[in-house]
Amino acid sequence: MTEPREILYEGQWLRLVRIGRWESCERTHHANGMAVIIVAVTPQDEVLFVEQYRVPLGAPTIEMPAGLVGDDHANDTLEDAARRELIEETGWQANKVEVLLIGPTSSGMSNERIAFVRARDLVKVGDGGGVDNEDITVHTVPRAQAPAWLMQKQSEGYELDLKLWAGLWMIEHNPDGSRAE
Repeated sequence: MTEPREILYEGQWLRLVRIGRWESCERTHHANGMAVIIVAVTPQDEVLFVEQYRVPLGAPTIEMPAGLVGDDHANDTLEDAARRELIEETGWQANKVEVLLIGPTSSGMSNERIAFVRARDLVKVGDGGGVDNEDITVHTVPRAQAPAWLMQKQSEGYELDLKLWAGLWMIEHNPDGSRAE
């Protein structure tokens, strides 16, 4: 039996709904609440991170490159979105992308799902920095130093996306624990 669904508020990007007694948030401007997070390592064995001020947190964050699927692009696939967002945010192009895992980001609050996408065979094609005033700073960090670098950034007041640690693990592993090629 389906609970009644009530729209409490709808803005340009988000909708607040009540389903039975449960309130949650939905994205309104892209395909099925899907986003991608891109796990990318340069040919010099550096992990690509992005720094961006996030208004809801009131602080700068360190994240892996990410973006919405279908955001202003009809018939967008997970792979298309990953390739596009990687170039827009970091200036690196992936010649190979592989969808690893799809799951909810905050299942008690939102319908958003994210796909971890591994990007390989990278080529530098631009500066990155994002679009529409995203003001993204790109960081290339030697893979062996990435965890320590992240903890240093946290001590400097940056918010760290917890998916970073899953992304670091997925550089060398598949979701089932087997070694990546």
